[in-house]
Amino acid sequence: MRARLSAAERREMILEAAGRAFSRGGYAGTSTDVVALEAGVSQPYVVRMFGTKADLFQEVFDRAVRSLLTAFAAELEDPEVAASPEVWKRLGGVYNSLVEDRDVLVVLLQGFSAAAGHPQIAAAARRFVSALYTLLVERTGCDPERAREFIANGMLLNALLAMNATEHADDPALAALAECALGQDCGFDAPESE
Repeated sequence: MRARLSAAERREMILEAAGRAFSRGGYAGTSTDVVALEAGVSQPYVVRMFGTKADLFQEVFDRAVRSLLTAFAAELEDPEVAASPEVWKRLGGVYNSLVEDRDVLVVLLQGFSAAAGHPQIAAAARRFVSALYTLLVERTGCDPERAREFIANGMLLNALLAMNATEHADDPALAALAECALGQDCGFDAPESE
């Protein structure tokens, strides 16, 4: 006999299932029915617990964002480490370990994609990018250009990883871009001037 889950455990189970479902189908292609099926619960239960599909997706997106921001903040906790030119490589390593969970990577991408057509998700994506930029500038003391470069390279890295560019490096253009996905010459190293 299976033990009865608490409400918090059921909520967590549904959020994990929603992460997998949204990762596969995107925001537009994933219904609350699909999430319920993935979680092994009824669709009305999902709606009762989370409200709209947009609310559910935002919670899934926010979880992915929190995991990234929390991991970066932990890496930047020591002011000496944060001020070191090596910090960008270290943050790149932190990010690479987080997106080993492909669902996290794809949910982030799905959030940016869904933001184009959904104001609520666009607001969540803006909050994330703003928080990331602020964290980088405040903790590392870098100039705004360096923070923008790191974020831009991270966006490129997301796209390359999502399309499995590293597995198709026989194409010279993809090979050049895939160097970034492999952590080489991707803005994670300190610029020459530092």
